[in-house]
Amino acid sequence: MEQEPGLAVPPRGEAEAEAAEALAAPPEEADGGRPEEELEAEEGKEGGEGWEGEPPQPALGVGGSERREDADAMSLDEGSESADSGGGSYSDYGDCDKPGTALQRLVPEGNVLFPDTFQTNNILFYERFKAYQDYMLADCKASEVKEFTAEYLEKVLEPSGWQAVWRTNVFEVLVEVVDVEYSAQKAVVQLSNPFLCETEGGTFTLECMQELLALKGHQLPLQELWVVFDESGEFDQTALAIEHVRFFYEHIWRSWDEEDDDDFDYFVRCVEPRLRLHYDILEDRVPSALVADYHSLLSQCEELYRMFLDLRNSLSGSDSDSEAENVSVVEGVKLYDRIEHLKQKLKLIENPLLRYVFGYQKHARLQAKGIRPAGTTITHVVSATMMSNLLACLLRDKLSPASCNEEIEIQFHSDPLSAVNACYEGDRIIVCPGHYLVEGTLYIADSVELEGYGLPDDVVIEKRGKGDAFVECTGADVKISSLKLIQHDAVEGILSIHQGRTTLENCVLQCETTGVAVRTSAELLMKNSDLYGAKGAGVEIYPGSTCTLMVNGIHHCKEGILIKDFLEKHYEIPKITLVNNVIHNNEGYGVVLVKPTVPSDATEGALANSEGKIMDVQSSGEAVSTVGEELHEQASGELDPYGRTDASEHTEGNSKIANELSAASLKKKQLCKKRLSNLGITEADDDLMSQEMFVSIMGNQFRRNGKGSFGTFLY
Repeated sequence: MEQEPGLAVPPRGEAEAEAAEALAAPPEEADGGRPEEELEAEEGKEGGEGWEGEPPQPALGVGGSERREDADAMSLDEGSESADSGGGSYSDYGDCDKPGTALQRLVPEGNVLFPDTFQTNNILFYERFKAYQDYMLADCKASEVKEFTAEYLEKVLEPSGWQAVWRTNVFEVLVEVVDVEYSAQKAVVQLSNPFLCETEGGTFTLECMQELLALKGHQLPLQELWVVFDESGEFDQTALAIEHVRFFYEHIWRSWDEEDDDDFDYFVRCVEPRLRLHYDILEDRVPSALVADYHSLLSQCEELYRMFLDLRNSLSGSDSDSEAENVSVVEGVKLYDRIEHLKQKLKLIENPLLRYVFGYQKHARLQAKGIRPAGTTITHVVSATMMSNLLACLLRDKLSPASCNEEIEIQFHSDPLSAVNACYEGDRIIVCPGHYLVEGTLYIADSVELEGYGLPDDVVIEKRGKGDAFVECTGADVKISSLKLIQHDAVEGILSIHQGRTTLENCVLQCETTGVAVRTSAELLMKNSDLYGAKGAGVEIYPGSTCTLMVNGIHHCKEGILIKDFLEKHYEIPKITLVNNVIHNNEGYGVVLVKPTVPSDATEGALANSEGKIMDVQSSGEAVSTVGEELHEQASGELDPYGRTDASEHTEGNSKIANELSAASLKKKQLCKKRLSNLGITEADDDLMSQEMFVSIMGNQFRRNGKGSFGTFLY
């Protein structure tokens, strides 16, 4: 798969050259420049983002849950129509033969003066997708957007004879459209008779408004017009077309788009990912903190780009070669670098696949409480009701002073959330059998032990209500055991480990989004647990983390285990141990490695070093990842409850994962050496760069995974 356009940051020297060229060139002469073979490879894509070989899965629009079935049916119909229709065909758009309007009426709130307008703010994702892809933009380049939009408007917009409400931040006024300037995306208007106007904090007379219109040449941007409702259906497409243009320039278009990759299909590169992101945000599919970061990055990038344009314009108007101008060029290069860095971050969030793959590098805001001021530790007992028999069993099994060699201080709670919030360093929580509903997030910031008293199916903690997270761990040494966690309708995974070490043992995790996420610098030990139902990956392993999975069942997820390789250069590879796990019945792969493409020279060097059977080797030279037939046979005996399969299938799956990930590690070593060589350092520290991704992989069973036991995705 080709690299996603715009995601690879060019080397320092190339970036400076591009910045200098961008400073020298006027906006209309921005270079595009993707190799022809990349464009040919991209032509095979359907315009969607997703796993290789998988059709795009667009999010639902804002029509509400009651319209989901209709929307699904619509998507199938539209998919077939889009495949057959060309970008310049309008034959099936806006069938005006049907009598009456198909749009709803929008009645102004508390306003009886103005007429009703068309309701166009509840358009589904599929409707916008089809309008932009098939009718408005098609396969245009960024520099052709205005031209294509003008052509689209000319085909569907009524040139005159309709009324609209002109809305600004200060006033609203009713106007009549007498002509349309399609290339300028403006309407020629006159005030309606009778004159209708509403203002905020002031008064506009008829004479004032006529003077204002005269200053504007009686031309108003189409984006500022809302078409007045008409039951005949004659102006439906006019209202829809203006809404599509208005939405496009408010939520999709960026001022720097014309200068980026102009030879590549603008719809695929920018429109579709931004449109998906917008609807994902509307439907609470994106963490709130990530949404805030996206808007912040967008504002920063727009401000820096305005500064860059001002600087470039000042340089283009001067022919001198003064020292001050040289300083300005240097400043321009720095601005360009900052803009490019921000744009890469924006693209990672906009792209639905990469947003899913890399997630959100969230930093926990909670601080650990540390040791209790009195220096004591407390055992917190959670039970909805405490019966004498249950208390006696607890005293015998868990709370006996003899077992702890000291007197135990006990606090009782009716729900797990209050117990977690009351914990300090070294505290222990015992959850008695019962079904507990939790409305908040369980933030575990200290070294705390959370255990169920009984079998996991008897001690159930269920997340109620929509939220970003369920259990988040940042403590240095957190232990969770003998619990069943259930999560519904969430944005993030059921368990996120941001830092520190978390041990998860003898637990059942019933997920709906991502399962367990092991973030950068965090460590997870997961043993004898069962995880299922994730719409994303069952376990997400981030760069720089340590993850040990032993004797677990991971099944009925989109992907079993997703390993995220090198997002940025300074991240270390993760350290992973997979022993005796059963990974089965997942929709995609059992294990997926996501990694960046590498230059051909580095790839060739890595492949040359990885010929034959590859073994993960630590810096000491000890082989720790040899996968042999005898290891499989030894492990398979312990996993009979899941059933036996052919031994060669398991051995092949384990070997394939080990070989591929060892090759990825060697590739990174080659890239590191090359970067050091460019800096003038002739020798690299092999001990630091030869840390392999897998500490151990053996005895894992892969059964009935939709796409196979192991796959890779290149971005």
